[in-house]
Amino acid sequence: MNPVRLEVWSDYLCPWCRVADYRLNLLRSEFGAALEIEFKSYLLRPRPAPGGRDAAKFARYTEGWRRPAAEPDAPRFCPWPQPAPGAANSQTESPPSHSVPAHLAAKAAARQGPAAFQALHAALLDAYFEKCRDISSAPALQSLWRGAGLPEAGLAAALAPDPQLLAQIHAEHREAQALGITGVPALRAAGSAAVATGALPLAVYRRWIGRLQSARDDA
Repeated sequence: MNPVRLEVWSDYLCPWCRVADYRLNLLRSEFGAALEIEFKSYLLRPRPAPGGRDAAKFARYTEGWRRPAAEPDAPRFCPWPQPAPGAANSQTESPPSHSVPAHLAAKAAARQGPAAFQALHAALLDAYFEKCRDISSAPALQSLWRGAGLPEAGLAAALAPDPQLLAQIHAEHREAQALGITGVPALRAAGSAAVATGALPLAVYRRWIGRLQSARDDA
């Protein structure tokens, strides 16, 4: 049986990418080795905003995560708390500055193998959307890397950052742009010109994968 291989462009700061990832993981459990998923980088925030991000405004933005959280077959989301006025030592971390650091960490983990990538990939999404962690900060990335049990030496490629990994991230983003992708999540069957954008319902993904599987088995 030829496996169905999907290419998925996503960003670790995108709530709908988290929903799509959760649904695809459910299907990965159903289809097993018949489904392969390759995650590719898309940069919603390619660089830090000048002057940083307003914590109160960001916390209000995360209230919008309640919408994807209410979807069927959706993972858990936890909006970030509003910073306490005048609190000198707030326990709340700063909002992520930009998309690149999380993608770098994920690419560095991928060098350790598929299982290492999947462990850190899941940890990054959980940290940002459930645990209110700044996944653009070196301390958070170090903590997540070590929590996933990954080799200490591999972390340097993410924190340095590694020029080859940076080039890969930007190449994948440019590839998405060349395909006309303007938002994520975006998926396509490997080698296909057709791209599906958005976190589609689980049943739609299931039918799509099933049809692709049937077409490959008949080929």
